Amino acid sequence: MKDLITSIRQKARANPRRIVLPETEDPRTLQAIDFILRKKIAKVIAIGSGRIKRRIKASNTGLLEIIDPEKSGDTEGLANTYCGLRRHKGMTIEEARRKVRKEHVIFGALLVRLGMADGLVAGASHTTPNVVRTVIHCIPIDRASGVVSSAFVMLVPKRDAFLFADCGVNPDPDSNQLAGIAIEAAKLFRQLVRAKPRVAFLSYSTKGSASGPRVDKVVEALKIARGRSPGLLIDGELQADSAISPDVARIKCPGSEIAGRANCLIFPSLESGNIAYKLVQRLTNARAIGPLLMGTTKPASDLSRGCSAEDIIDAVAITSLRV
Repeated sequence: MKDLITSIRQKARANPRRIVLPETEDPRTLQAIDFILRKKIAKVIAIGSGRIKRRIKASNTGLLEIIDPEKSGDTEGLANTYCGLRRHKGMTIEEARRKVRKEHVIFGALLVRLGMADGLVAGASHTTPNVVRTVIHCIPIDRASGVVSSAFVMLVPKRDAFLFADCGVNPDPDSNQLAGIAIEAAKLFRQLVRAKPRVAFLSYSTKGSASGPRVDKVVEALKIARGRSPGLLIDGELQADSAISPDVARIKCPGSEIAGRANCLIFPSLESGNIAYKLVQRLTNARAIGPLLMGTTKPASDLSRGCSAEDIIDAVAITSLRV
């Protein structure tokens, strides 16, 4: 577990990216910035007043840029951009100026959209719906994926790394959306873990052991995903024990090439994914890093409002690797 985190941080340090941290009123964010600068993990763009610099102890302030939306020369241009993006919803330029000045997550997401920053990390003091909505409004959606979703890197003691998706965005994804989530999750797992993804579509059924519309949705998602990404190691529908336990897989689905060895778990609904990651996190003392947003053309990461400074540091490192 520590080896993977150490590796991710080292790779980020080798090519520091410009990552926006807009929640600089939160002491956890300031603590994370201090560590990131000392270890040279990223170039930090902190959104807020000049007082931030006095609260940072690290000496590597050459990697720190502080932007105050109330004073920045870029604010008017960002407001014009935001107004254009939301004009179809009735937004006026006056409202856009107010939001860009006052809502720092919006300001940061627009910096990413316009190439003035490489990625965004937020959510320590904003809800997931707030962060996700801002990202969708400001950062273009990857049309190849077709769906914005999220994933957690789950570092479970005495186990290899897992990736859980979608645990934060789509309440009830349809078959096409599930297929897109699975393909994006596999890409993200390969990118971060540097290992072959083995993707399992989870269900309350294993290979026809039960039936119903929710099983049919997963079966159809598997067909779509295989058609769109024929080289991907992927199977379903599988119950969770069939997906990760070799002993159970030998009994329930002996013909599956990934069952019992899955490392990317695709949940059929938001409630099942969210419940699962929190249970695993709390019952096994696992690290849950994310939610990492997928399906946008530029990287962004959400945070749990219960996150630690360490969670913010690792989200920044992971976001850097996705640029």
